[in-house]
Amino acid sequence: MTFEEAVLPHLDAAYNLARWLTRNDADAQDVVQDAYLRALRFFGGFRGSDARAWLLTIVRNTCYTFLKRSKSRELISDFAEAAYARESGEPDPEMVQLMKAQTQLVTEAIEKLPIEFREVVVLRELEELSYKEIAEVTGIPIGTVMSRLARARKRLVASLKGNSAGKSQRKSSKVDLVQVWDLKLIPTPDYRNK
Repeated sequence: MTFEEAVLPHLDAAYNLARWLTRNDADAQDVVQDAYLRALRFFGGFRGSDARAWLLTIVRNTCYTFLKRSKSRELISDFAEAAYARESGEPDPEMVQLMKAQTQLVTEAIEKLPIEFREVVVLRELEELSYKEIAEVTGIPIGTVMSRLARARKRLVASLKGNSAGKSQRKSSKVDLVQVWDLKLIPTPDYRNK
């Protein structure tokens, strides 16, 4: 299997993880470029069968190196989270605005999660990796993955409850907290086309 066949199909996943960890389009592009160069350099030593997990491990490590070099406060940040977007047909304009607002709340909330929680949420809910794959990518035990994911979800729910309580004037703006558990309803932002 060639480098192009094994690794290039996972470019979107690599960018998505880098974007969520760095919180910046340009930094994410730089990190992915560095990660792909590292992957190319060490591809000869790749003996596994899961190139995606291998690549995402490199992207994650490159992100952490980047954040440490830039002395980011990211590694010690606090949390908050919010809403979801519907998948159904053509909603009315008011519903479109509500969905945009909810999607923005969720995006902001995910971005405010501490990095160790944000990475497991992104890998599990947006990239749909298994617990085992997340453990391989992050280099932590599966139990720690499950614990971090549970704690991240609790923080998301608490944040969403706080955001929806502040908007109690309109019942329609209250966030359905059950939807937080199915983050696949949140469209992955396409930062590359901005």
